[in-house]
Amino acid sequence: MSPEPLGGARPGERPGERREAARGAVVRDALDPLLVDPGMSVVDVGGGTGGHAVRLAALGHRVVVVDPSPDALASLHRRATEAGVEDRVEGVQGDLGDLRGPGGVVAAGSVDLLLCHGVLEIVADPEEALDALAGVLRPGGHLSLVVAQRYAAVLARAMAGQFVAARELLDDPAGQAGRTGRRFARAELEQLLAAAGLRTVSVHGVRVFADLVPGALLDAEPGSSQALVELERAAAQRPELQPLASQLHVVAQR
Repeated sequence: MSPEPLGGARPGERPGERREAARGAVVRDALDPLLVDPGMSVVDVGGGTGGHAVRLAALGHRVVVVDPSPDALASLHRRATEAGVEDRVEGVQGDLGDLRGPGGVVAAGSVDLLLCHGVLEIVADPEEALDALAGVLRPGGHLSLVVAQRYAAVLARAMAGQFVAARELLDDPAGQAGRTGRRFARAELEQLLAAAGLRTVSVHGVRVFADLVPGALLDAEPGSSQALVELERAAAQRPELQPLASQLHVVAQR
């Protein structure tokens, strides 16, 4: 079973799928070097329908997806079955708080790779959440964390004419302004990880340009989808561009 491609347009893709390929390529590029050992234990918190889980299972790893939505977990099961990897993918209904403790989803110190994408923004206490994540990682294990980035949200609000909301978010040290959850700056995130006993290995900007490019342009210009993927990859590790990124992808190690 061959894994899903890392990015770029594929025959028959819809415009939205091509845009998602550009957005996802940076995260997948950062994850792949962590997957060199066979049969790794992977947990995907908030993994939904298995966008990452099925691909990782196809590479031979054992993946547990923890998600509160039974509908998403049903879709995960169908997707894993269609890909022929249902024996390596397990769906568990729950959330980040169910990871550890009595009756926890996984044993403490047992996980090689832990994915937590788009979850830290909505938890009640990010410090407590990161402590829980660190607790299930084995020594030397890695955390893949994707969070919304504050300054891009400030820019988006300002460009939409929401100047008061932009100022509130800019001045909010906790990044909590608005109803869509927290937003994190890189320095704040690294401090939170260090407090949880995790060492930041790399930080990448995700969706530096993809959210700014009109969809019609991707349709009209031949080769533009792949060119956007390559531009995102080139921009991802440039610190001067990270404040423009809609999200930050951090790889940390216990």
